[in-house]
Amino acid sequence: MHIQARRIFRLAFTIAISLMLAYAISMPLPFIAPIFAVVLTIKPAPPMGPKSLFGLLILLVVTLGIGLLLIPLLLHYSFTAILVVTLGLYFSFYLTINHGKVLVGMFLTLGFTLISAAGTVSFSLATTLIESLATGIAVAVVSHWLVYPLYPEDHVAADKPADANESTAMQDNWIALRGTIVVLPVYLLLLINPTMYIPIMMKGVSLAQQSSTINTHDAGRELLGSTFLGGCFAILFWMALGTLTNLWMYFFWMLLFGIYFSSKIYQLINTRYPASFWLNVVITMLILLGPAVEDSNSGKDVYTAFFIRISLMVAVTLYAVAAVYILEYLRSRHLVKRSTPPVMIEST
Repeated sequence: MHIQARRIFRLAFTIAISLMLAYAISMPLPFIAPIFAVVLTIKPAPPMGPKSLFGLLILLVVTLGIGLLLIPLLLHYSFTAILVVTLGLYFSFYLTINHGKVLVGMFLTLGFTLISAAGTVSFSLATTLIESLATGIAVAVVSHWLVYPLYPEDHVAADKPADANESTAMQDNWIALRGTIVVLPVYLLLLINPTMYIPIMMKGVSLAQQSSTINTHDAGRELLGSTFLGGCFAILFWMALGTLTNLWMYFFWMLLFGIYFSSKIYQLINTRYPASFWLNVVITMLILLGPAVEDSNSGKDVYTAFFIRISLMVAVTLYAVAAVYILEYLRSRHLVKRSTPPVMIEST
């Protein structure tokens, strides 16, 4: 089988199997497992070993545990706690941008925001979220272990991508600050009702991570377009799942959708959008679809809750796009002023 086809089937089957395992073991927030399956499997490489998985889980618990330490501060000294969270977000994005620690930065961001906000409702909710994230990573990696022998990579040295532009310390600081400004208002919204806005916070973290890797010209198309398309695919998936609702059909539809998205990501199906665009579409679809399934199981009004979530996601995305454009405009004006030499008036 061609290497491109192997990568497509490997990613699609890993997403579908992780989804089925997560629901089979009744883990809390089961839609987290396929999200981590996308993040950890999209790179064409062998799966991490047991030692690496254990180290990753320890890293997850340590970084998310920071959010537990912030809970008393949020409850009694909220303004100070928000300042600490702001500095923590900046540090998280700086690690991601300047040192390439994507997972560490993402875990720290979730710890400072999602875990600390959940702890204001109850300490057990915060620990349940940590348990869900750890279990989701374990399920995603185990699914990768199961699929990889069927669709392995070629044993050739991968070409190291060349850096298009050498980043400077000032540019890294600016991008980290931009990501912080994107996430912080979403975090303040999360503090209003943590149990309701957990998917919105996850979308905000995804937007901030994506906004740190794209330029201003593509921000609207990348962020807003992928969010709208992800919502459309979530509606289409929900309609397809309604034809026959059981776990096997859930697995089957996720596999079909996964094959389609993988074909877009790995460019088997021609598309003018980059892989990052389709990655955001998949993550948005999973963030919307998972809570809708949970609402259906608990007897809640699925369509009203779905409409509220997609509306908030669009609003958050619009804010992220506007923030990126405004901040880049102010930065460009500042750089122009600094580079313009002062006009000297000659005395007569």
